[in-house]
Amino acid sequence: MKETLKLVVVGAGSSYTPELIEGILMHHKELPIGEVWLVDIEEGREKLHTIAELSRRMIAKSGLPITVVEALNRREAIAGADFVCTQIRVGMLEARKWDELIPLKYNVIGQETTGPGGMMKGLRTIPVILDICRDIEELAPDAWLLNFTNPAGMVTEAVHKYSSVKTIGLCNSPIGFQKWLSGFFGLPIEKIYSEFVGINHLHWVSDVVIDGESKLQELIDYPQSYKAGNVPFDSWDHRFLNGLKSIPSYYLSYYYMTDAMLEEQKEAATTTGSRAEVVKQVEEELFKLYRDVELKEKPKQLEQRGGAYYSEAAVLLMRSLHNDSRDIQTLNVRNNGIIGFLPDDASIEVNCIVTKQGPLPIPLRKIPESIKGLLAAVKVYESLTIEAAVHGDRDIALQALVHHPLVPSVTVAEQLLDEMLEKNKPYLPMFH
Repeated sequence: MKETLKLVVVGAGSSYTPELIEGILMHHKELPIGEVWLVDIEEGREKLHTIAELSRRMIAKSGLPITVVEALNRREAIAGADFVCTQIRVGMLEARKWDELIPLKYNVIGQETTGPGGMMKGLRTIPVILDICRDIEELAPDAWLLNFTNPAGMVTEAVHKYSSVKTIGLCNSPIGFQKWLSGFFGLPIEKIYSEFVGINHLHWVSDVVIDGESKLQELIDYPQSYKAGNVPFDSWDHRFLNGLKSIPSYYLSYYYMTDAMLEEQKEAATTTGSRAEVVKQVEEELFKLYRDVELKEKPKQLEQRGGAYYSEAAVLLMRSLHNDSRDIQTLNVRNNGIIGFLPDDASIEVNCIVTKQGPLPIPLRKIPESIKGLLAAVKVYESLTIEAAVHGDRDIALQALVHHPLVPSVTVAEQLLDEMLEKNKPYLPMFH
């Protein structure tokens, strides 16, 4: 086993990076990272430098022997890496703003990873990630690629299909729910087994088991019985959940409560601004804090950014891979028959046992009958989007959009696609 490990963070100018540094410092005994290479592109140089300086102050305060290197040369950084974390945003928050606002003109949900917005993010991101993978194949063939870049499921599937890099997709949503359950039941996370079924940003919790006993019905009934407002699923209709026999992730509200979510988005667009505009403001405030030379820890305000626990998920995964821990984590991995009605090469989000060789998906105990149609439809859209991204193919992109459950007609899909591709011209050379 290597004495020290090399971690490369691509997209390190992100405001999330101090989270990751905090996690590395907390778990250094079990995850002996000696070098952290922070990589970004020329446009992100200033933010990258701010993050690198804050990281150095955090590390100096901890007294741990970790070197931070900031780099604009990605290949130099990747050479000999043990772990590569990708957290990039092609087109930055400006591109996200249009992903969110253009669909609203057509009465379609405008969201970063769901529907037409998610598709555009996929088209911009997949070629860039595959380019990073070519560097990893050549310069660090044994490295693990841990992908946080959204749409995480699509990106992970694209890497599995078009690269030999060992990759795992991560999301902070499952760990967030598990932490909530831990607080709700007053038990450590490892004492509660919650079964996740689905794909990234489209998963259901089909059971919650403590000491061999299912607590699912108790959870479904809880908001109803206590009118609880702090329950992550208190806005769902009780009769509906009771029949569904599972707890949907937040992202499913775009499908199950489309009209209400659409109104909410339109209202926000004309008042507080799109989510991208809100995040832009939060980021500006965070970077103001990061530049303070007295700051030597991750500021509390980072939790408003929407990525709480992301570093914990990343560090726990690296630690388990490094130590062959064989603990259970919810990850984006290749299906290989786990969800029988989806293709084997589809990326799914399920519980896995993490070994040194990689994650082993745990067979599912139950898949609610009523979720199968939506899951299959969105997976078809994802697979088509990947093909469109890799080949720069407008016809396939149109098929992907037409077959997305949130797009109402072929006419709307055509108009949306043309306008969004035009807006994304600088990032999608293959389509023009």
